[in-house]
Amino acid sequence: MSVSLVTGGSGYFGSLLVHRLVAAGHTVRVLDLNDVDDRPPQVELVQGDIRDPKVVAAAVDGADVVFNNVAQVPLAKDEELLRTVNVDGTALLLAECRRAGVRKVVHTSSSAVFGVPRSNPVLPSTVPSPAESYGHAKLAAEWACLDAVRNGLDVSIVRPRTILGHGRLGIFGILFEWVADGADIFVLGDGSNRYQFVHADDLADVCILAGAKPGPDVFNAGTDRFGTMRESLEALCAHAGTGSHVRSLPAGPAALGMKLAAGMHLAPFAPYHWLMYSKSLWFDIQHVRDALGWQPKFSNEEMLADSYDWFQVNRAGTADAGRSHHRTIAKQGALKLLKTATRLLPG
Repeated sequence: MSVSLVTGGSGYFGSLLVHRLVAAGHTVRVLDLNDVDDRPPQVELVQGDIRDPKVVAAAVDGADVVFNNVAQVPLAKDEELLRTVNVDGTALLLAECRRAGVRKVVHTSSSAVFGVPRSNPVLPSTVPSPAESYGHAKLAAEWACLDAVRNGLDVSIVRPRTILGHGRLGIFGILFEWVADGADIFVLGDGSNRYQFVHADDLADVCILAGAKPGPDVFNAGTDRFGTMRESLEALCAHAGTGSHVRSLPAGPAALGMKLAAGMHLAPFAPYHWLMYSKSLWFDIQHVRDALGWQPKFSNEEMLADSYDWFQVNRAGTADAGRSHHRTIAKQGALKLLKTATRLLPG
């Protein structure tokens, strides 16, 4: 019986993909450092490090399709882990897949490989130009994928825009908590930058379809219904109905403040946040539509509402420190003071 291996299958998106594959009738195996209490009982766990050759060889043995979702995300703030996990781990996985005769690898990359694009929309032909360490690591992992293709392995790369959906926390957990508590939230500048998200369920559709399609390819995935950052956040505030409003901060000074606060370990920001939050970035998704017959189901507003509603129902259980960065609320640090201060600001 063929096996679908999901690396990083205990993380936010990896766990969701595992459940989707199980529901579709796949035999699923997970490779992850950690186990989670919501892993389906029929899913085998290979517990270990993607940088360990013996662990990786055991995980890919008998696998037909490998969905690679292991990654150190920007919140990890560890340059060594960004390189060794995202780049070296991916290269090792690809080498073992080739040795094991894996039919297909679907590698989840990131829109961070494009940094701040010179123009939008980002096209399949747009040359990546990352702006910070996470983007550089994800691009180096893509290069490893292209090397594997040249050596005969069938690898497709999926680049998602910022992922939302039920259960998505991390930095968004702070956003949802503030909105739920009626605190005001902020955009950098006037919030007129166009910002595209992708729902985790829509992304799972792309990955599963890519896993069934022979031949290497690159798919940029995002919603086709989105507006500006301010519009998206104002829609979230209206949906919540808690009295939370969107306020503007001067983009330059605010970005500098985020950088300084992160450097002093006072706030959970990474370079990606202060570089990208006020910038426009969106994909032209025509290629993924044409190649896979894919159509996103969620708009920016719908996925923010879905994510927020899940948070409201499950808020009491969102502090589990044993889960991945995107499955727990990021620690606010000094942001708690700013949250309190918003209640004192004039309307």
